Amino acid sequence: MKRTAYPAPIQSLIAELKRMPGIGPRSAERIALWMVQKRDSRASDIAAAINGVAEHIHPCPRCGYFTTAELCDFCADTHRDGAQFCVVEQPTDILPLERTGVFRGRYHSLGGRISPLDHIGPEHIRIGELLARIANEKPAEVILALGSDVEGEATANYIAGLLRELPVSITRLAQGMPAGGGLDHADELTLSRALSGRTSLST
Repeated sequence: MKRTAYPAPIQSLIAELKRMPGIGPRSAERIALWMVQKRDSRASDIAAAINGVAEHIHPCPRCGYFTTAELCDFCADTHRDGAQFCVVEQPTDILPLERTGVFRGRYHSLGGRISPLDHIGPEHIRIGELLARIANEKPAEVILALGSDVEGEATANYIAGLLRELPVSITRLAQGMPAGGGLDHADELTLSRALSGRTSLST
């Protein structure tokens, strides 16, 4: 019988690779065949690394960043400034800000942003955890380092409204952030200037 498809294990690998963001059918097929054909592809090492992430990495219960311990390195660092909270959409937004060297306070990842079209409301992201942290840790300033697109603006305005009655200064990243852009598309100099020139949302 003439075969018209790859053997089942290769098909299964291609199907799993296609589930990854940014990998289409052709890319998934090329990666799968590279693993099969190249002796130095180290497929077992790649599988072990993926399993290691799945087994050991979890969100920090305090800020939402990635960690293998009870708290992430940022939250466990006693030398960071607890008077400043920097609120971001995703845990992946933390490192670009940290690399600027400007901010030495605490972080809080929301795990998303308010998006009615995607049926994501305030209750679906970590706003409740943010309010609890503010009540417990009592920072002097909350910096809303959210995207400048419609959803980012809506999320920032919603949080600012919740915090206006609290004794905390509310600021927003300012100059240098492109309209409609997120932190993952901004370079370190742009983020540094945005942090330094943040504007108040308290009034």
